[in-house]
Amino acid sequence: PPRFCDDSFLLSCDRAADLYHRVASRQPIVDFHCHLSPRDIAEDRQFDTLHAAWLEGDHYKWRALRADGVPEDLVTGSATPWEKFQAWARTVPHTLRNPLFHWTHLELRRHFGIEELLEESTAEAIWREANRQLATGRLSARGILALMKVEAVGTTDDPADPLVWHDAIRRAGIATRVVPTFRPDAAAKVGHPDRLTAWVRRLSETVGAGADTFTGLIAALQRRHADFAAAGCRASDHGVESLVDEEVTDQTARRIWERAIGGTPADAADAARFATWLVGLVARLNSDAGWVTQLHLGPFRDPNPLLAARLGGDAGCDTIGDARQGPGLVRLLGTLARDDRLGRTILYNINPADNALFSALPGSFQDGAIPGKIQWGSAWWFLDQERGMREQMNMLSDFGLLSRFVGMVTDSRSFLSYPRHEYFRRILCDLVGSDVETGRLPDRGDWLDHLVMAVCCGNARAYFRF
Repeated sequence: PPRFCDDSFLLSCDRAADLYHRVASRQPIVDFHCHLSPRDIAEDRQFDTLHAAWLEGDHYKWRALRADGVPEDLVTGSATPWEKFQAWARTVPHTLRNPLFHWTHLELRRHFGIEELLEESTAEAIWREANRQLATGRLSARGILALMKVEAVGTTDDPADPLVWHDAIRRAGIATRVVPTFRPDAAAKVGHPDRLTAWVRRLSETVGAGADTFTGLIAALQRRHADFAAAGCRASDHGVESLVDEEVTDQTARRIWERAIGGTPADAADAARFATWLVGLVARLNSDAGWVTQLHLGPFRDPNPLLAARLGGDAGCDTIGDARQGPGLVRLLGTLARDDRLGRTILYNINPADNALFSALPGSFQDGAIPGKIQWGSAWWFLDQERGMREQMNMLSDFGLLSRFVGMVTDSRSFLSYPRHEYFRRILCDLVGSDVETGRLPDRGDWLDHLVMAVCCGNARAYFRF
């Protein structure tokens, strides 16, 4: 019988196992969307403990710890790294059937060769062995990228960031291609004038010109877009709760901006209008530059005001939103298509209720320019688990072309998260291999091998021009 995390993990038949071990497992990783620190890569950070490498920025684990009744001091607070790791070890047995249980043990196995199950009784031995290996320098930031065969990385970067760490990475000439991604969401914080003005000061310092006026903002974003392009950037990324179903003019955006800069917070409706206008502005710049536009749609940000005040953003407190996505998204894509400015675009939904919409909509905007020009992105965030991946690839197969899918991203802040690509690849091979063994697909090795290689990395490499 199968054993936990053995060679047949998630592979239910011989053909699936063959496709995974012979084809998928040998492909490099193209991680075109993540939140790794460019500074850590530039400095080839040496992680002093397993906590630093594994728990320091992983909000998935933080969320599970809180759900397990662990006090915040042992999650993001002042407890020692060992105490925080102990807390995680005690929680792991309570994550059975959560994807964290699989990811935790894949990460220990693939990076450290540790096959013991993590729990309180094994915590000290695992902590010592992992720390011993980290101390050798083999599992530095760049070492992990090399070990996991990461061919390319797209980080997530603010336009106000001067990109000095990306410059340092290029000068270092490392084997993994690391490029920035243009993430202008801070410009849309018109509901929070204090945050907005602080960000505008940073942006103004970076470009060497005032960005507080509406025309100054546009000029600064255009300047930084060009600077990012010179640094190798080939995509923007936008996180939006939902797009509005109206054409937001420059005049409307100017009114909202000037009021916010003047200290008057925008209400929710105007904030959504400005965010929609900003996406449209950058999507047009992207079309001219040949970039990809990535739209991550649907999360409720910081629904718990107490935790938000204590911990700030990106601390594992966001959740799935239920805003209506179709009308605003259709209007944006339609307007860009009408103006001949709809470039390569990837759509990500966070609510599984939107799966059918997001899988079918790209087909209405394909124009034959390139294969899979408009994409439904991989199962994102809360959907980034076995059921979510299977449902996403099955529905994509029903409404589009799985063979043109750009595949998996880690979307992670942890360097140890790359086994998630293995997880995805095993599920992909199980879907395809099972269809062969049940007679739903012909056993054409050349077709099957090509599909698996393309979805693992080939499509992403071509789409992002790595």
